[in-house]
Amino acid sequence: MEITKIKKNDKVKVITGKDKGKIGKVLKVNTKDNRLLIENVNIIKRHSKPTSQNKQGGIIEREAPIHASNVKLMCSKCIKPASIRTKVLEDGRKVRVCKKCNEQVD
Repeated sequence: MEITKIKKNDKVKVITGKDKGKIGKVLKVNTKDNRLLIENVNIIKRHSKPTSQNKQGGIIEREAPIHASNVKLMCSKCIKPASIRTKVLEDGRKVRVCKKCNEQVD
């Protein structure tokens, strides 16, 4: 189990795979499998039977999880995908810092 440095609501860019180059917001983080659910990335189609909630049934498109190693966090300062590191401040808080511009990532 690896701890990912990406959190919910972060903006990330896909660096490999069929959706390479797409930018999206992280909707869900699964730390056990090291996978992320990203808005409008890795769209799959699922066939569903009619149920009480879904009267029509048919083909449903939704996002599938993508591995955390296939994305990079977008830095808001330099507006580029960047590697991040952690830095301990004087008051003891740990913050994420962009390796390119040394600015704190929100």
